[in-house]
Amino acid sequence: MKKLFFILSAIPVLVSCTTNAVTGRKQLALFPESALREQSLTQYRTFLSSNNVVNENTSKDAEMVKRVGSRIAKAITNYYSQKGLGKELEGYQWEFNLVNSKEVNAWCMPGGKVVVYTGLLPITQNEAALAVVLGHEITHAVAHHGNERMSQMAIAQGLEVAGDLFTSGNPKANAIFTNVFSPGAQVAVLLPNSRNQEYEADHLGLFFAAMAGYNPKEAIPFWQRMSAAGGQKPPEFLATHPADDKRIERLQGYMNEALSYYKPIGR
Repeated sequence: MKKLFFILSAIPVLVSCTTNAVTGRKQLALFPESALREQSLTQYRTFLSSNNVVNENTSKDAEMVKRVGSRIAKAITNYYSQKGLGKELEGYQWEFNLVNSKEVNAWCMPGGKVVVYTGLLPITQNEAALAVVLGHEITHAVAHHGNERMSQMAIAQGLEVAGDLFTSGNPKANAIFTNVFSPGAQVAVLLPNSRNQEYEADHLGLFFAAMAGYNPKEAIPFWQRMSAAGGQKPPEFLATHPADDKRIERLQGYMNEALSYYKPIGR
């Protein structure tokens, strides 16, 4: 009887394993992306209202964040359309904001809601390095990594994978969403696939930055600066990321392919 119960309870999980359209990797996706986008919009608005958002009309840095982000969003949209995957980005309403904070961090929520902290800019130092970061963070969203982490967390907590649990209005689902997507959340470090997700974000993010017209070679000195800035306590941005030497080694391996997508802005 217990074996039968296990088999029946596992069916929704198996059914909810999907193949990501871009990465080609099978993912557990128990939550509808539309619900995650809705939740993201609410939390994004709350975050912006309670933090010091830098005005793009009076700040060159804020204008730069929006400009670089918009170029990457356009490159990603074009790439998906060329692959016949335009529907994957339906419902995305891109927003890019710079927030005044010493924290060295950036993030993107489902639906294209992006924040960069001012503390990151002294390390990026130029638009191309910022593009590498934004490409990385945006890839997390378009590759549905958040949905995957939420789904893994739901299974780990032993929640029933059935019914209306996985809707935006359910308190349990809301709690899982907050744990995964709230700024500074550390949930990913506890989950086994987080390193794979980071490498995917590095890989595709580098390509997207190149497609947007930014030199992907800037990724290497950026990560070297990031590593040097870490000291004994790494920045929040590095908390769930692979070791710097392994990351740089992989980025170098991706570089030739990334350069094939690179067409400098204005040419």
